[in-house]
Amino acid sequence: MNRFFVFFAATLAILSAAPAQADPADIAAASRSVVRVVLAATDGDKVAFVGHGSGFAVAPDKIVTNAHVVEIARQEKSVVIGIVPSQGGTSYGGKVIAYSPGNDLALIQLQDGGRLPSMTVFSGPVADGADVVAIGYPGSVDRAQGLNLDDLINPMSPVKTRGSVSGGRTTKQFDTILHTAPIASGNSGGPLIDNCGRILGANSFGSLSDGNDAEFGFAVSSREILSFLRKAGVKAGLTATPCRSVAELSQQEQRREAAARARIEAAQKAEAAERRQAEAQLRTAISQEITTERENQMAIAALMLVLSLFVSGGAAYLMLQDKRTPAIGTAGGAALLLVGAILVFLSRPAFSEIDDRVAAALKEKLPDENGTNGGSALATAGQYQCRLNSERSRITVSQVDTLDLDWAEGGCVNGRTQYGRDGDKWSRIFVPNEEQTVTISSFDPASAEFTTERYLLGLSAMTKAREIRKQYGNRACTSDEKALADITEMVKAIRTELPMQTNERLVYECEKVSP
Repeated sequence: MNRFFVFFAATLAILSAAPAQADPADIAAASRSVVRVVLAATDGDKVAFVGHGSGFAVAPDKIVTNAHVVEIARQEKSVVIGIVPSQGGTSYGGKVIAYSPGNDLALIQLQDGGRLPSMTVFSGPVADGADVVAIGYPGSVDRAQGLNLDDLINPMSPVKTRGSVSGGRTTKQFDTILHTAPIASGNSGGPLIDNCGRILGANSFGSLSDGNDAEFGFAVSSREILSFLRKAGVKAGLTATPCRSVAELSQQEQRREAAARARIEAAQKAEAAERRQAEAQLRTAISQEITTERENQMAIAALMLVLSLFVSGGAAYLMLQDKRTPAIGTAGGAALLLVGAILVFLSRPAFSEIDDRVAAALKEKLPDENGTNGGSALATAGQYQCRLNSERSRITVSQVDTLDLDWAEGGCVNGRTQYGRDGDKWSRIFVPNEEQTVTISSFDPASAEFTTERYLLGLSAMTKAREIRKQYGNRACTSDEKALADITEMVKAIRTELPMQTNERLVYECEKVSP
């Protein structure tokens, strides 16, 4: 079955290579899509084991492997193909639907209604020295564990080995990646992945060694795989975004948040300085204004007092002239002038009014310092166009560069999906029945950012998440407080079953668009 393809495990390569930094969660997610490709000869009721290789799902019902793995099944009609997933309790039949011995690739159609999580192909350049992981079912490990035929046809976790790219050493027949991740007979057709779990190639054959030289593996490159799939009419998941570690992204976000806080603090300090300067200028002007008003009113009061005394003298003179009626009228006028003088004097502005007038003037001139938020504003209801910020995102399985968002202030998204309160954000969790992926989508009105976090889970974790989701139902847009509380509780409950780290995080920055 192996023909000229010879496989060896290389312990020395592991020791000489730098430690890979692949994320365990991404490697576990990629392993869900890796299968054992078993070949067996049938003769009536008798079944004989012929051999096995590895493969990986590029679509829910399609498996890529090496052409040499399934070659005997094409030549011998009695040989059948079995596909054994890495998890669950069911195996499936398989049928070759595309075959390309020129670059050692084959495509298998899952039968019996089989569906598996599919992997994403990395279409960008692969750097020399980059960390890689080979996943598959090396026969040497099976033999060391004493596995029998019954064991081989039952789902089990694949073997993961780490190494690094040693160069794009293209063979004469097809484009390959040379690497140091140990592989052996049985790894044929298994994926070579990067630290984010994306496909870099399909392991095909290994270098010969006399026991003294380091051993290397050769993987059919993703360029060959994509060309092969296009000819077969299969559209695989694709991304060219370089892999970024969670630690790197977290540090970047911490720096970004620190810079944002520094900008807000600087803006607040500048606003406080502007307020203090404005307050000092207003206080000086208002103090002068009040002093002038006091002096004017006191002068008016003094004048009215003098006039009152003068008129009182006139009233006394008329009384002496025995002109009683005019004297009384004149005396009344004097009294009015006196009362007016007293009122004008008492109504003069007090110096204590300076603070009140300054506060009123500041309120008109500057925003209330309690209402400032550092320059950001809450997103209001309406249509938004959101663009992916790849520098802030960790892309492993998908990439949608733009999305449209219809946001309502009560948490209704696109007129049909109700989000629940999640701290300062609104969030909704999605647990599909047909995929092994849990997605948390969130919108933050304060920053007008939409985030999508994807968790690529195993069957056990997915089953738990689905059971929790069933308890809450599927809520459409509503203003009912009980329904909103249920959505919030559902997000919290499912989060407790999720890993600490997400496999993918997409950050979209949104701008409101005209109706």
